[in-house]
Amino acid sequence: MIEKKQLVHEEEKAVLVGVVQKDQTEHQLREYLDELAFLAETAGAIAQKRFTQKLQHPDSRTFVGKGKLEEIRQFIQFKGDINLVIFDDELTGSQISNIEKELGVKTIDRSDLILDIFARRAKTAQAKTQVELAQYQYILPRLKGMWKHLERQGGGVGTRGPGETEIETDRRIVKDKISLLRRKLAEFDKQAFTQRKDRGEFIRVALVGYTNVGKSTLMTLLSKSEVFAENKLFATLDTTTRKVVFEHTPFLLSDTVGFIRKLPHHLVESFKSTLDEVREADVLLHVVDISHPQYEEQLQVVNKTLAELKAGDKPCVTIFNKMDLYEAHTFDQWLEDDIKKEILQELKERWQHETKDNCVFVSATERTNIDGLRQTILNKVREMYRIRYPYKAEFFY
Repeated sequence: MIEKKQLVHEEEKAVLVGVVQKDQTEHQLREYLDELAFLAETAGAIAQKRFTQKLQHPDSRTFVGKGKLEEIRQFIQFKGDINLVIFDDELTGSQISNIEKELGVKTIDRSDLILDIFARRAKTAQAKTQVELAQYQYILPRLKGMWKHLERQGGGVGTRGPGETEIETDRRIVKDKISLLRRKLAEFDKQAFTQRKDRGEFIRVALVGYTNVGKSTLMTLLSKSEVFAENKLFATLDTTTRKVVFEHTPFLLSDTVGFIRKLPHHLVESFKSTLDEVREADVLLHVVDISHPQYEEQLQVVNKTLAELKAGDKPCVTIFNKMDLYEAHTFDQWLEDDIKKEILQELKERWQHETKDNCVFVSATERTNIDGLRQTILNKVREMYRIRYPYKAEFFY
């Protein structure tokens, strides 16, 4: 029987492994491993060391080369307290099995880690079902590789049959479980569709963005209702929707799950109903953490994911959040005020041009320019009422 267990335990000590492949640079890999370290921390593990290797193609057996694997093994042996290895790329079941055999410690990949975090964060029945479905979809193609280390060696009667039978049994169990979970999610989808239909003729606005950019904090500020937020990845899994009224103009505001690089495709599929809030929104508020060194790449990741969700052409306001941190990171205490203003002005003019004036710069924690953000949202919502429900628009002025 397949049992799903918590993969990462509190205060586990881990090493991170990444490969520079032909379509990547060393700089990009460092950024990916920074994010992987944050993911590990969110799950409760502490990254002790990073191992990287340049490869044209990953090794089919162990992903990294023999020499690099031996280097990792020696480090684990030397430290004595490393109990987890996390690869930044997706591994096959046989690769995981081979690596664990060589290193003697538990090995997981980025997808595994993200699924583990999602499992911890899931609170509602729907979110739990979505995560469980994604976990089983992740397990299914890896069953054979996961079983390999359990097969008995040598010939003779009974040395192969039981293992193969057990694999087939588990494969059938997993497929049946996937079918059951899909039926459960279909029921949740029906309920969610009915709820969305019952919301009436309101303009729908959805907060989207990379994970940990401050969407939930902005949701709290704009809707004046408490929404869970913390400085960890995927703090929000379940979509929260609130009715908001700005200057007698009502609309529905939804907070959605954050996006991330290399988000497992089966996880996106499982969270289809949650992401329907994005698909059915009239206006998107794309929140960007402008203080993050790779904020432009994060912005592109979100835009690419929105395009995959068929939501890339929706009216959108880009909210550059955490301006206070951006200024703290960018300006030193000796920089003259005129120079600071000039740099900020150039930054704003650049993004106003790139977003066709559909952007606003704020700090949610410091409440900087929140009134300006409200006005920008109000203008966009009223514009959408004129397009979608022209007979109602006159009442909102």
